[in-house]
Parts: sequence; structure tokens; C-alpha cells
Amino acid sequence: MRGIALKMLFGDPSKYLGLVLGMAFAVLLVNQQAGIMINVIGRIASMILDVPEASIWVMDPGVPNTDTVIPIRDTELARVRSVDGVKWAAPLLKANGRIHTPSGQVTSIVFYGLEDATLIGVPNRVILGEISDLKLADAIAIDEDGYKKIWPDGPLQLGREIEINDHRAKIVVIVKVEPPFTTIPQIYTRYSNALNYANSGRHQLSFILVQHVESHSAEDVAKEITRSTGLAAYTSEQYRDKTIKWAYEKTALPVNFILMIFMGITVGIMVVGLLFHLFITENLKQYAVIKAIGVKNSRIVGMVLLQAFVAGVTGYAIGMGMAAIFFHYASQSSSFWGIVLRLDVALYSLVLAILISFLTSLFSLRKVLVLDPATVFRG
Repeated sequence: MRGIALKMLFGDPSKYLGLVLGMAFAVLLVNQQAGIMINVIGRIASMILDVPEASIWVMDPGVPNTDTVIPIRDTELARVRSVDGVKWAAPLLKANGRIHTPSGQVTSIVFYGLEDATLIGVPNRVILGEISDLKLADAIAIDEDGYKKIWPDGPLQLGREIEINDHRAKIVVIVKVEPPFTTIPQIYTRYSNALNYANSGRHQLSFILVQHVESHSAEDVAKEITRSTGLAAYTSEQYRDKTIKWAYEKTALPVNFILMIFMGITVGIMVVGLLFHLFITENLKQYAVIKAIGVKNSRIVGMVLLQAFVAGVTGYAIGMGMAAIFFHYASQSSSFWGIVLRLDVALYSLVLAILISFLTSLFSLRKVLVLDPATVFRG
């Protein structure tokens, strides 16, 4: 019976192709939109990933995510350092600014102030230069993609000078950062330099980076910092989860992607369901013959489910291939760097493809089950 079922399926190429392509495009759309959504929203926490040395982040209790900065007093740094279980604590300033290039170009940037002595917080993936050169006067590091946005022509070059909020700065290091949520250039410099660039008062400390001692857990040290100082302290994982949760709950971005995913699922169900229903309807005489020779309904149900399964899995395979091609070529663009085809989404879409195939086959089975075998002899 399985062979007969497959011959019936492959014997109608137009319907079979429609079933496969309908499923394929549904799978492609789900993987594309879900993959982009998860990776793009994950970018909002890229700043945390760029500082793997810190196990705990300390900030004002009102800060909901990495992009919102509420300054705290510089004196809080000493209080955090005095908490039991803290191995070291370093300041981090984050602020927005504008830069002026010698050509007169003006663009927005995000700049970070790092502890003068240790430079904790600068990304470790260096493209050009030495991190130690940031201790030179007016020295800054810039991310590779940001550099290319300012100087799109020509190779990477150290020594270029820019103005940050009307203060001179010289590029001595070019680094690679985790893909940020926004595409504006990222600048790194010493904390003392950053205070001059910010130019809005002494108390500009945005975050305190902490590493806990090995004899204590990061969670316990974070709780002790909160209890002792009144500041909010989270482990790196907690702060990343908090930031991503905020993005899902407070922004419209997930809603737009979810609507597109829902449209993909809906189109898949409608197209596959309609075509499979037409396929069953046009093959009712064949099913009548099968019933007339004594084949039980349970065997016929198995035949229909097999047809739906084969069409669905084939469509899934083609859809995943199309999604893989899309992500392969899209990831070559700097705007899509780090956006990849996700294994978890691929597995969920496989379950979805099987579910769509099962539901559409059940929708079409009723005609077969109530079919009178005598119809085959009525001409």
C-alpha cells in the first residue's frame, strides 16, 4: 500500500510540486524571520559580551537595559570594592557623542570610558594596533565596522584624527566587537579622556564592572553588593537576560517579526491544505477502488498520512536549503554579521512542518473515510 500511495502522490506532478513549494516557503519564512528576530534582539546585550572579564555588572537601580544610562557617583566604585567577595571592580562610562572628521563629516557615536590603569572593557579582538597604546594622550580605539562607516574607501589605517564633542582624538587601535543593536561607531578610551568627551559634570560613572573571587558565587556577590550599596547588581547572564526580556516586552520589534512568522504559518496551512484537499478529491476514484478490494480504512489513513508526510518533509528540506542560502549570503554583509540560521528554530520548524502536514491530511481524510466503494462502478 505504501508503494501505491507514493505512486499516486508522484503521479500528479503539479499538485506534488505545489505541496512541496507551499511548505518550503512557509519553512523559509519562519526560519528567516525567527532567526533574524532572535539574533537582532540578542544584539542589544552585545556590550556585555564584549567584556568577558566581568562576571557582575553594577548600575543605578533604574537602569532597564544596556542602552539606558543613569549616572552614579564616582565614590560608589570604592564602596563596591569594599564588598566581601569582590576580587576587583573597574569603572565604565558609556555616553553618546558626535565626531568630526578632517573632511568635515559629522556622525553620531557611542563611546566608552575604561579604567585608566587596566583598560578593562575594551574588546579583546584586535584588528590593528596594541591595546596598551590607549594609555597615550588622546588615544582611542574604534570598532572595525564603525571605522568603515566613517572612511568607507581605502584600507584600515591607524593614526587618523577625529574630534569627539570638540575634543581631539587619535585612533591607535581598531577592534572587532560583537554585532551591536545599533550600527553607529563604537569608541573606546581611558576613563579620564571619556570624562572630557562627555563634558557634563564629574559624576558620569555609568557602570561598575566586577569580578568575584573564586570562593564566592557571582550570584551571592551580586546580592551582597545590592544589599551593601543599594545599587543594582546582576551577573553577566542575569543582566543579559534582563536586557533581552526588556526588548521583547517593551519594543515593537518582536511584534513585527511574530506577525511575519504567523503569516508564514498561515500561508503554509492554507496553501498546503488547499492543494492536498484537491489532490485527495481528484484521486477519490483510486481510493474507491482500494476500498472496493477490501482495504480497511486504517490502511487508507496510513496511505494518506504517508503522502502528507513525504510532501511535508520534502518541502521542509527545500525550505531549509533556501534558508541556509539566504543566511550564508546575508551574513557576508556587515549589517547582518552574526545573524545565523539557528538550530533550535530549524528543529521547531521541522515539528511545525510535520504538524501542518498532519492537520491538512486530517482535514482531507473525511472524504476518503465516508467514500462509498460502489462509486467506482457508477462510471
